[in-house]
Amino acid sequence: MYLFIHNGTLIDGNGTKPLENAGVLIKDHKIIASGVEDSLKIPGDEIKYIDARGGFILPGFIDCHVHMMWNGFQYENSLFTPLSIYFYQATQNLRLALETGVTTVRDAGMADYGVKIAVEEGLIIGPRLLISVMPLSITGGHFDMELKSGHQVKTTYPGLPDAVCDGEEEVLKRVREVLRAGADVVKVMVTGGVISANDSPEHPQFTLKELQVMVEEASYRDLPVMAHAHGSQGVKNALNAGIKSIEHGTYLDEECLDLLLENDAWLVPTQLAHKINLELMEAGKLPDFSKEDARSVAINSHRSMEKAYKAGVKMVMGTDSGIAPHGQNLRELGFLCDIGMNPMEAIQAGTKRAAELLGLQDKIGTIETGKLADVVICATNPLHDINSLGNPDNILVVMKEGKIFKDIRIF
Repeated sequence: MYLFIHNGTLIDGNGTKPLENAGVLIKDHKIIASGVEDSLKIPGDEIKYIDARGGFILPGFIDCHVHMMWNGFQYENSLFTPLSIYFYQATQNLRLALETGVTTVRDAGMADYGVKIAVEEGLIIGPRLLISVMPLSITGGHFDMELKSGHQVKTTYPGLPDAVCDGEEEVLKRVREVLRAGADVVKVMVTGGVISANDSPEHPQFTLKELQVMVEEASYRDLPVMAHAHGSQGVKNALNAGIKSIEHGTYLDEECLDLLLENDAWLVPTQLAHKINLELMEAGKLPDFSKEDARSVAINSHRSMEKAYKAGVKMVMGTDSGIAPHGQNLRELGFLCDIGMNPMEAIQAGTKRAAELLGLQDKIGTIETGKLADVVICATNPLHDINSLGNPDNILVVMKEGKIFKDIRIF
């Protein structure tokens, strides 16, 4: 059966002028044709019409930094929460992401191969997943869960390797373990973080040689490395080691910007998480060791992202959902406009450009012939009000690979 989306304005993700009275023709999970409705040849075979009701037809969005297994983070959670609860919560988190219009996510830690396969096989509903399995951390680093008290938050189980590794030999082994566990990307903590008790965001972690080992080993499988990086020295270490995806990038100096450009690397701003952490701090809901870090990161991140945008650094949408609440993903687009993007650039940061970062540009990211039919219909004009995309009630239809997962059109 063919599907034909019609009676809408098409924003195809390529940055071109929107097409009014547009349509998208779909068959067998893929886009067959798109353009002005009257110019499309509609087949005489069985066809299902999907009326956009004058709405705006966009590609499915891509969130390049999420944590589907998390719902906020508190060290004491592991004392009381059975492991299985995290998986049941993840089913809700995945559904929320999809219903916001996000059809692809890159999970930055804790979702394992089973979660990915459960989505692919239709056992649970959610965006397609690229997974990093377990972030790598030094002893005492951002993902070392042993506290000064000696208490250790248990995070490992079969299929989820340990995070902590020190020295080139141990780092090499750990990378191979996460690849064995099914990782699509290697995630590394090259600086401290806001929610960790043993460090601060400015602290660099891992040596340049250790990071180079990670990049080289991942490259043997043609897989990338993504780096949690707040402090400038950690950003430089990551870029000099060949890492192409910098997550957060809070304290960027001019050398960082130069390296980002020279290495043709990407920056994932995660502004939503910083805003949420600031709100939690002001409400007294962060532990004492995180309060000042949350304030400093929120303020400096905004400044750094403005500088990076002006310098021409490539930037894509990533929310850090799991730290930020799930189901608010497209609020990030408004924050990207706050740092200087226009609405069309922000939409591309969450579609075409994000697909390029993930190496999926031949499959998703734009509405074009031959691409997978990931399509979103929005009731409002995002070019006039980008923040309207951040309200899930305005997302009328969400389609992934030609299958409708959300439809709240008013008949």
